[in-house]
Amino acid sequence: MKLSDDLTYRGLIKNKTFSKTEWLDKPQTFYHGYDASTDSLTIGNLAALLMDRRLIDAGWQAVIVMGGGTSLVGDPGGKTEERQLKNREEIKQNISAVRKQVTQLFAGENYTMVDNHDWLADLKYLDFLRDVGKHFSMTELMGREFVTERMGEHGSGISYAEFSYSLVQGYDYWHLFKNHDVVLQVGGSDQWANMLSGVSLVRKKEGQEVQALSMPLVVSKQTGIKFGKSEAGAVWLDPAKTSPTQFYQFWINTDDRDVEDYLKIFTFLSKDEIGQVMTDHTKDTSKRLAQTRLAKAVTELVHGSGGGDLSQQVTKYLTSQVSLDKASPAEIGQIRQEIPNLKVKAGMSLIDILVKTGLAVSKTEARRLLASGAIYVNGQAVDRELLAAADFVGGKALIRRGKAYKDSALIELP
Repeated sequence: MKLSDDLTYRGLIKNKTFSKTEWLDKPQTFYHGYDASTDSLTIGNLAALLMDRRLIDAGWQAVIVMGGGTSLVGDPGGKTEERQLKNREEIKQNISAVRKQVTQLFAGENYTMVDNHDWLADLKYLDFLRDVGKHFSMTELMGREFVTERMGEHGSGISYAEFSYSLVQGYDYWHLFKNHDVVLQVGGSDQWANMLSGVSLVRKKEGQEVQALSMPLVVSKQTGIKFGKSEAGAVWLDPAKTSPTQFYQFWINTDDRDVEDYLKIFTFLSKDEIGQVMTDHTKDTSKRLAQTRLAKAVTELVHGSGGGDLSQQVTKYLTSQVSLDKASPAEIGQIRQEIPNLKVKAGMSLIDILVKTGLAVSKTEARRLLASGAIYVNGQAVDRELLAAADFVGGKALIRRGKAYKDSALIELP
């Protein structure tokens, strides 16, 4: 399948400056910029990174830009208030962490990675006003959505630094056109106005036409919530922020209304493969075959070969689908990372265990939870206050409050 057809099928084209999508089928050089305001990318960024890989696999040369310079200013797009700015040292640490994530995801791919601080740091202010600022109309800039929203009656206002961000990003495109032969910028649809700044600047300074392509932001049909690192409940690529099992669980819990879209956006399964997965899934949606395929594929992309299998198996233990005595040492080790664990003795009070593991805030609450049938031992509801030797399987037992595996604890005999 041609790149243009593949991106169209996956719903990855939102806006474009070129008239026909077939323009994408003649590989050249593109760039995609990534913010450096945090020390990890999110699944929102993952959609963008996989978009980059699709272009690379189709023969495009990629320039991945770390925003070491622009992050010192702060992108105002999509924000109701000004960002809390990071200092240079924080941004350098963030770039180092993000670079590792990109390197893992792009293993074996041909790409160039640069930091825009390298060319923005030495810009002279008067030169910037003369060579860049004169090419931008205040009328056009004032009409941009993020400006009108922030300048409106209930807006928080906008600083000169944020207002100038679009010009700085436009300068990035000009610099990359001159030094890396870049003719396409790829980004999220929330960056569209900034992307057009670059297209316009290259045209006015060089008399050359370059292009821009935006992809839609990933939004759940179930909740209407946008994925991203600034939103509550962000799902991170860093395993220290979102563990592989939590990551897997996020995908396995995908709503049926979203799962086909996510298979298109977040996996490299072909159109025929996705069609077959969905056909099998719709025969019995309770089996969650599509979600399982999605969760395993994306977890392996981010956490490496075998990460999907391990997370899938650990999830089965945590949800009591499989007995703990089947768990390998590696799987037990992963379980210990996911939930609280405690060494106990047979006959120990379950009341004390619930409090010590944080599943209850007090003995009073623990007794109430037991009485209401909300406490499970190895998947079975219990209402007694003492643990028996028979409760342990291979010297281990899983205590859970309610239905969610995250409200669990692993207890082990010495």
